[in-house]
Order: sequence, then structure tokens, then C-alpha cells
Amino acid sequence: MSKSLTVRTLIGLAAVGATVSLSGCGALIQQIAGGGAQPAPETESAPAAEGGDTAAPPAEAPGSGEENTDIFDLSVGDCVNDGASTGEVTEIPTISCAEPHDSEVYHEIQSTASSFDQTAIDTEAEEGCQAAFESFVGIDYGSSVLYFSWYAPTQQSWDSGDREIDCLIYEPDVQTTGTLAGAAR
Repeated sequence: MSKSLTVRTLIGLAAVGATVSLSGCGALIQQIAGGGAQPAPETESAPAAEGGDTAAPPAEAPGSGEENTDIFDLSVGDCVNDGASTGEVTEIPTISCAEPHDSEVYHEIQSTASSFDQTAIDTEAEEGCQAAFESFVGIDYGSSVLYFSWYAPTQQSWDSGDREIDCLIYEPDVQTTGTLAGAAR
């Protein structure tokens, strides 16, 4: 089973109505839990796209308690509703973790690659996210019902200095209320 998420984007619009400077996006990679009776990990990559952010402050999504947050402003502990997102994004709906949400940022990695190599960056993301999984959840990845995915730089965002990989944790096909820290499931 896999879950489609979105791509990561980089800085762009200087101001509302200003000239748009499009930059790169980062690919999100989907990892499927492995081990035991669960299927072996699979990888799906969303296509890279171009986009930018606006100078306007984050807008609250109508009636949901969500705020649209620039994809590059995500931090560990942020909860997001990204399950319905596809294709290109410049912002992602964040919400209080006390509210139902799709996934949670549980770890950040700064890529140590010396140059852009999507395969190497994805390997670094997979290994780093999986290594941080057990200490966050409380059990190893292969024994867990929870999955992880990540946002990683693309060539364009890399060329602009993006080195951050955001690891996200989620339970397939359901929204979570509260953090998954220490969930041990």
C-alpha cells in the first residue's frame, strides 16, 4: 500500500504582484513498512516541479483550523494535512497536532552530499529517517504499523542551497490526533 504525497518547493515570489522567480522543488519519497508479514519497503517518487512562496503571511484554510505554511518552514513537531496533496506545492496545510492530521514531521536531516545526486540523497533520507524512527516511536520500523516518508531537495532547490530533508511519520488510511512520539505501535 502506498500513499501519494507532494513535492517540496523552494523560495520564489518576492512580493504579491512582483516578478516571480521560479526555483526547484524537492521530491517526496514514500516508504512502506517492511518486515514480518508486512510488504517489503517500496519507493515512489513524486515528480519534481517548480514553484515559489508568497510574501503574504500564511492564510488559514477556511473552517479547518489549518494554516498554509511554506514547505521550507516545516519543523520537527509540525503536523500536516498533506494526504490529499498531489503534484506541485509551495505551501502545506499545518494544523495543531491536537486536531486530526495526516502526518507529523519527526526528524530533520541536513544532507552531507557534496553535489546533487537524487539517488544518493534519497538513500541518505531513507537511512536517516529510518534510523530516527525507533527513538521517536518507541519500536523498530519493521514491527510498527506506522510508515514514514520524506521531503528532499531537487536539483533546482539544491542549486539554491537547500540541503534539508524532512522526515514525516503517519498511519496509512487514517488521520491521527496527537503526536505519534512514543506511540510504540
